[in-house]
Amino acid sequence: MIKKLAEQDKRLSKKKLCDLFDVVRSSYYYGVKTKPIDVERVKLQSLIRQIFNDSKQSAGARTIVAILANEYGIKLTRYLATKLMERMGLISCQLKTHKYKHADEAHRTYDNLLDRNFNPDAPNQVWTGDVTYIRIKGGWCYLAVVLDLFARRVVGFSVFDSPNSTLTASALKMAYQTRLKPSGVLFHSDQGTHYTSKEFADAIA
Repeated sequence: MIKKLAEQDKRLSKKKLCDLFDVVRSSYYYGVKTKPIDVERVKLQSLIRQIFNDSKQSAGARTIVAILANEYGIKLTRYLATKLMERMGLISCQLKTHKYKHADEAHRTYDNLLDRNFNPDAPNQVWTGDVTYIRIKGGWCYLAVVLDLFARRVVGFSVFDSPNSTLTASALKMAYQTRLKPSGVLFHSDQGTHYTSKEFADAIA
């Protein structure tokens, strides 16, 4: 306002106008002075936006802080990351939490024959299996793995869109073919229905 009045009436000096409005002249000159661009802050915001977009807009402040530290060597507090995201209008859109669904109903439980003896002395004595889920674009997929406990080596695996017995049986069949159809193998797993179902029991047989 002072600057406008000074431009409109050349007879009024900036000093007189500052005195008139009770404004300290140093404060006035600081206000009209062009502030330099914080290049490092601009770079940081650009990096945060890149990480956010690469995560399909799901990364929150905690994730962004971890990625900045681990991949770029930049240390940032969660508080500052949150403030920067708020100023940039970045709102985390988290995917829904995975809910594990058992696809098979007909099943039975089995005795624990392995009894924690996880160190066989030869290959193809004990195999073990497990299923995990993996986040992919648009949802989840499921991975079943068969491991030979002798060398802790993966001998079979399968990927499917449902954690059912078809998934686990497919991984078992791959292991069976890969290891040239061995006999007398003990298969150990948890009591999930995809391992205790009739379909998987038939595959084992």
